[in-house]
Amino acid sequence: MKLGFERIKDALKGVTAESTSEGKKEHVEEKRQVDEEEIQKVRSEEYKHETSEETKMEFKKTGLEPGDGSLSPADRNEAEKTGLIFFPAFDWAISPTHPEREERLLYTRDQIFEEGLMDLPEIAEYKPRLADYRDIARVHFCVPDIKAQATIPHLIAAGSCLVLGDALMKGEVKNAFALVRPPGHHAMTVAHGNRGFCNINNEAILVEYLRKKYGVRRIAIVDTDVHHGDGTQEIFYNDPDVLFISFHQDGRTLYPGSGFINELGGPKALSRTINIPLPPATPDEGILYVLDSLVLPILKDFKPELVLNSAGQDNHYTDPLANMRFSAQGYAKLNEKLAPDLAVLEGGYAIQSALPYVNTGIILAMAGLDYSCVREPDFKPGMFVQAARDRQVLEEIVAAQLENWRNRDRLVKAEVAKHGDFYRRKKQIFYDTDMIQESQEETIRMCPDCQGYKTIDSRAHRSIGDTRIFGVSIPIYACDNCQAEAREEYRKRLNNPEYEYIYLQDKKEDEYRSYNTRTKQEKIN
Repeated sequence: MKLGFERIKDALKGVTAESTSEGKKEHVEEKRQVDEEEIQKVRSEEYKHETSEETKMEFKKTGLEPGDGSLSPADRNEAEKTGLIFFPAFDWAISPTHPEREERLLYTRDQIFEEGLMDLPEIAEYKPRLADYRDIARVHFCVPDIKAQATIPHLIAAGSCLVLGDALMKGEVKNAFALVRPPGHHAMTVAHGNRGFCNINNEAILVEYLRKKYGVRRIAIVDTDVHHGDGTQEIFYNDPDVLFISFHQDGRTLYPGSGFINELGGPKALSRTINIPLPPATPDEGILYVLDSLVLPILKDFKPELVLNSAGQDNHYTDPLANMRFSAQGYAKLNEKLAPDLAVLEGGYAIQSALPYVNTGIILAMAGLDYSCVREPDFKPGMFVQAARDRQVLEEIVAAQLENWRNRDRLVKAEVAKHGDFYRRKKQIFYDTDMIQESQEETIRMCPDCQGYKTIDSRAHRSIGDTRIFGVSIPIYACDNCQAEAREEYRKRLNNPEYEYIYLQDKKEDEYRSYNTRTKQEKIN
């Protein structure tokens, strides 16, 4: 499946004479064999992961080394390379014919190797590793435990993001792209099962890892998946230091049915959530207009230390699960303008007609190379035009969200004044893959000295019975009073028979506890 990119050849400055067509094919086969052997090594071990030390032993068995925590942030201005990781997750799929399967990355990987992109001096390929259970517990209350929700492929996908995060912070690369699966942006704080093809949230795990290990505080996440990133939004909804921007097909026309402009964040984080619901059939012109007119100005004003991209590719005009009109050229241009520090693959299910082209364009754009020759075989410039009525809708959304952003401090002050010591909201969450209906009450401590701790009372309704849990989450920048209050909330629930599991997520101390009220056993990650 040659793309026929004549001008890509001009970019391959570092390719040696051995990079003939036959040599490339042999390289592809060797690479596939190495990847499969490595996955088999991972699968052959019994990963118990009960403590951080046991996890380190498992890393040693597989030859995949975890970070030692000794790294410090580096000046990345001198870095010249773009870091890449491929992890197709050979042994994970919801079903053999499900859209979310290994072929999503196999076509892309083979094409990129065949075209010689991995031989470019501007590209550095990294090997994946597993995330530690503590990395997962830093973000999620997994029910009943992490092992039930995060398979080895999930741990490797999340761990791959952490590898690239380390490479970025060490100054080895100027930016990086994790081409991994399973995806994660629909996974919320509480994980009862799979929803939207997601069990754990790779990008949220990356954010909290960077915060804990490197002290990064202000982070922006721009979600370009066609589906609203409701999981990432929920996880950081009350965090004023994380700016979450999502543009996606209007939730009235597509799963998960959320992501409207009135979803602005919790009381202390109003306008740190910016949703841009796009009309179906929005082409490159419309999405790039939103980027230039709204996203980039807000990012410039927010001044994040890092910009992350939830790089969903299902806005493409051939994607079978959505109704948008974005092209490979549009994706590459978006990436060039956004210039994310780290990109993490999310959705995208046009396996042959979109992903090889889109991923090639994104990689070239991140590497600062010419991507003008990257085009789908059936694409013709001008084949999709922005409807006048849809342009008006976009202009109204941009105007409204810019107004919300400019008035964010006033909005926060007014909203905080409405509440006493606590802010509460109730939610209904549907797990479309596992057919679970969750009822949730979230409570935020309205602390005058920090963003406050959070508690979640969650009941999952299944056909075979209900599961009720209680989770307490302490943010990494919590004040001492909130940390003490939150730990007391955890202790008070331990003997409450209404709950099956009680969780404590203390990000400040990096300590994560789970208590089974039936067995009276507590685990510490």
